[in-house]
Amino acid sequence: MLKAQEQRDPYIWEALISLVSLVAGISVSIVVYGADPHIPMLLGVFVAAVIAWRAGFEWQVIQDGMLKGITNSLLAIVILCIIGILIGVWILSGVVPTMLYYGLKILHPKIFLPATVLICSVCSLATGTSWGTTGTIGVALIGIGSGLGFPLPLVAGAVLSGAYFGDKMSPLSDTTNLAPAMAGTDLYTHIKHMVYTTGVSYGLTLIIEIIIGLFYSGGSADIETVNQIMITLNNEFNINIVFLLPPVLVMVCAFKKIPAIPGITMGVLSAAVLGFLFQGNGFGDFLSAGYGGYTSSTGVEAVDSLLTKGGFSSMLYAISIVICAMMFGGIMEHTNQLKVIVNKILQKAQSSGALITATVLTGLGANIVLCDQYMAVVMAGRMYAQAYPDRGLHPKNLSRAVEDSATVTGCLVPWNSGGAYQSATLGVATIAYLPFAFFNWLSPLVTLIYGWLGITIHPLDEETKKRLEMAKEKEEAASGGA
Repeated sequence: MLKAQEQRDPYIWEALISLVSLVAGISVSIVVYGADPHIPMLLGVFVAAVIAWRAGFEWQVIQDGMLKGITNSLLAIVILCIIGILIGVWILSGVVPTMLYYGLKILHPKIFLPATVLICSVCSLATGTSWGTTGTIGVALIGIGSGLGFPLPLVAGAVLSGAYFGDKMSPLSDTTNLAPAMAGTDLYTHIKHMVYTTGVSYGLTLIIEIIIGLFYSGGSADIETVNQIMITLNNEFNINIVFLLPPVLVMVCAFKKIPAIPGITMGVLSAAVLGFLFQGNGFGDFLSAGYGGYTSSTGVEAVDSLLTKGGFSSMLYAISIVICAMMFGGIMEHTNQLKVIVNKILQKAQSSGALITATVLTGLGANIVLCDQYMAVVMAGRMYAQAYPDRGLHPKNLSRAVEDSATVTGCLVPWNSGGAYQSATLGVATIAYLPFAFFNWLSPLVTLIYGWLGITIHPLDEETKKRLEMAKEKEEAASGGA
């Protein structure tokens, strides 16, 4: 077994070497080579392990840290798998097509901008993906907006505002599941707590879009793209209001505080039953869509691109990123490297407002330097996971601050994978649509205001405090046993 000198806390410069190795590796990989972040992340794991060994930690302790990091993310991984299955089954059964069909019906030239926000919100809430929304219905709305005489950056901003609202609030979104898992709270507590800040940001966004829309007469435009999508959806699926029941059921389960796994599973099963009764789907169809997702072959590119997604396998990329990230985070946390960095920051962040500001800036900074939304969520969540309870604050305050910063700002950074994708997909430069993606930059601002004014900053309740203490005691006991 590898052994080093007497165990000690890493020096701040040592911990920063681990962090910089990860940041530099991912940045170079994505920006210079256009490669996936997995291998640089594993190289960061290696550097963190070497630093830990230099500080006197034995290999078994380092390995335990990696495994504990992965263990902390297992619930989120299981939920992501079920969500992948749900998306595939919901499309196959007609749930997602029905939601999209009724969403498109509200489109009207005179209210185009707020309608764009609402349509993309519905699509993103239904699928849990901002990228899928902008890459499909968002592209169609860009074309319609151009015909109506709207500047493309303005339309792109409206598309992104709606898409990231759904990505942030949907229980089907990977980031919405990842943030509470990193912070130490549960999915539905997290979503309900986000309503306070997200409601304000979303309301302000709609008001701004309505006001801007008043400066455009609306004119006339060829909306054949939208009509074609609606006709195709109606031809391929039995569009019926009854298919809105599964998403309603999932929301009711959330309201009743039913745990995420059984709640989402009920959404899958209810959609499967409706698909069998109304669409004529067979058991084999559900098995295929549940694993490999739904493949649309209507011949209409907008529809096929929109509906070809989902399935267990579609979540493997995100899951692999989470595993690699948590190996790094587990070493950093288990060998006290994260602690020395956080302690340095917390010396300056004495108030609740300062702590939330540090969280928001960390989420934004991680998007800038790590170039990946998932890594930003993981880093901001794990860095302050212990600081919030120590300050007497509920972990849901942390998960909300993480989502209000890390999730929504990735697309505002040109070299971030989100910014690069959205710019290429919508055909609008990131720097051009940035001022008009109102929801994306209002979200962190509203969170900062709430933090400094103490609005809906909930204290740590006794039940949660006991749960966290039990988890900590269990962790210490396991570490002692190791």
